[in-house]
Amino acid sequence: MRRRLIVVFLVPLVAILLSLGGAAAWSATRSIQQAFYTEQLGDVGYFVTSARQALRSGSATVIDAEVRRFEQVYGIDVVVFDLTGSIWAAGNSDAAVIAEDEAARVRLALSGRRAEAPEPVFPWGTAESSIVEPVFDDGDVIGAVMVSADVEAPRTEIVQQVLVLAVVSTVSIGLGVLLVFQLARWVLSPVRRLDEAMIAIERGEMDARVAEDTGPPELRRMTRVFNGMADEIERVMTRQQEFALNASHELRNPLNALLLRVEHLSTGLDREWDGDVEETREEGRRMARILETLLGLARGGRADTTISAVDLSTLATRRADAWSEVASQRGIRTLAGGGDPVMSVTDRTIVESALDAVIDNAVKFSPSGAAVEIGARRDGDLCRLSVRDHGPGLSREQAANAADRFWRSDDSGETPGSGLGLAIATDLLGSIGGELRVESPEGGGLLVTLLLPDGASE
Repeated sequence: MRRRLIVVFLVPLVAILLSLGGAAAWSATRSIQQAFYTEQLGDVGYFVTSARQALRSGSATVIDAEVRRFEQVYGIDVVVFDLTGSIWAAGNSDAAVIAEDEAARVRLALSGRRAEAPEPVFPWGTAESSIVEPVFDDGDVIGAVMVSADVEAPRTEIVQQVLVLAVVSTVSIGLGVLLVFQLARWVLSPVRRLDEAMIAIERGEMDARVAEDTGPPELRRMTRVFNGMADEIERVMTRQQEFALNASHELRNPLNALLLRVEHLSTGLDREWDGDVEETREEGRRMARILETLLGLARGGRADTTISAVDLSTLATRRADAWSEVASQRGIRTLAGGGDPVMSVTDRTIVESALDAVIDNAVKFSPSGAAVEIGARRDGDLCRLSVRDHGPGLSREQAANAADRFWRSDDSGETPGSGLGLAIATDLLGSIGGELRVESPEGGGLLVTLLLPDGASE
């Protein structure tokens, strides 16, 4: 954006300055040339009068001495021609031979036509500039006067003027460039600060704000709106953290009490209940781990993940057993694929929580008598945990939106739910580098796959 802004301001500014500099150089050149030609015309007019008197009297003595003196003082050659085109008087002895173009202008003047001044050009291509005027006496041409002057002096003056204007234009362009850069910096400074503040907020620095006293008024208003939005986000997140902190803390006490009661009850049960008691203990410990994770999120905005080697096949089997009783109340069976171990270095608690959210969704929408199939397998560098149900399923377009927050199918009817299960699973997997995919397989139902890196190289 800064580059585009500089180009938008700088290109017209440089074009205008160059145009003004070129116009000023051309005007100065024309002015010097016009002044030079005006002086020549004045000299010609003066000598035309003197030559008329000399040619009328038939004596060249006076005019000859005058043109010689003029050449010595001013360095300007004056040549007087008679009606035949012969040199009548000359200030320079070398004037006996004249150039062809000058001879043509002399013949034109002797025919009674006034010679036109040469067209001003830059730079001059010749060393001298000549003007020829006819000499009239009572309307008849009696001779001609040619004035030739060296153009070195006006040429030098023109070069000096052009150099001065070039320096002025260069300095002006430099100042313009500096001004444009400062202007772009002033205009974009709030935008840069907004970008830095957003990056800081993304890193978790929720107190990052932008000063509102710099930049154009429109951007200052945008800065105020951003600061207000950041304040509101910080307030909402603070309340969410407080709620999560309070909820996780308050839930720990009844959970501990429940686990103590389980231990107390287990002492009065027969050994045939040992399996159920152990499963209850494991579920309690898992709930405790979940609460610890929630408490860590509430305190620092990030969970303290515990990475370890996890056999996903065993985990799938245990979660299928844990959900079997809930599923059986709805007439649904949970089937675990078993098979060879599928090892992944990951966070067990997060994977279990994500898998539970997916299983809950599958049990909720499966019809009575159906089965929910849970399995794990390795696919190259990825580990796949899959949950396949045989419910009403989703179309391909609906499956693409199934993991969005609060999304529910139009066909869900009176089935309870908030549309957060798959979204929560997606967020959990994202925190450990995993991914959730929702597909509509052939034969109906829904196939939800948890993709996890094996983590062996980490």
